[in-house]
Amino acid sequence: MPRVLFTPQLRRFTATPEVDTPATTLRAALEDAFAHNPALRGYVFDDQGHLRANVVVFVDGRRSEDRVALADALQPGSTVHVLQALSGG
Repeated sequence: MPRVLFTPQLRRFTATPEVDTPATTLRAALEDAFAHNPALRGYVFDDQGHLRANVVVFVDGRRSEDRVALADALQPGSTVHVLQALSGG
């Protein structure tokens, strides 16, 4: 079953559950994670339902380039890492 993991930096703002999901696409997996904590959606998605500019997602170690549809296919053993870019100086 695919697993969704979130960057530790997000824990400063909201709960970031590790979610095992039967989802077969990246968007469906993220929606399952948001069902566990709806507040997480606002940190990952913008108002259009696309990935925020400061968020990067990796599926099985490969960066997802589809920031709109999030249609990346997931395999039963896939791991999804959701990372929030850090800024500052």
